Amino acid sequence: QVQLMESGGGLVQAGGSLRLSCAASGSIFPINVMGWFRQTPGKEREFVAAISRSGGTTNYADSVKGRFTISRDNARNTVYLQMNSLKPEDTAVYYCAARSGGSASPLRQDYNYWGRGTQVTVSS
Repeated sequence: QVQLMESGGGLVQAGGSLRLSCAASGSIFPINVMGWFRQTPGKEREFVAAISRSGGTTNYADSVKGRFTISRDNARNTVYLQMNSLKPEDTAVYYCAARSGGSASPLRQDYNYWGRGTQVTVSS
């Protein structure tokens, strides 16, 4: 089984930065693509970013392009989300996800494994 553990969430002022981390453990050999999603109360979980196993392919939601950067360190089995120029509308619980498929899919149903989430709050 694969376990994903997020860290790095917190409270930040608008315009500030945070870096989220997600460490994978357990039987990680099926993991190919890793990604981030976010969710606010009463809304669907939405795609933020994804990265291929090699790191050569990334995919971002339009709302975060140019502000967020996804990266991964396969030696540490960890994926990161660097979030800059944060806005109050970025406030959400951020979830790490992983899939055995090969594409950096933005679709929630394509991901096999999920973390428990970390809260990010951006104050205005």
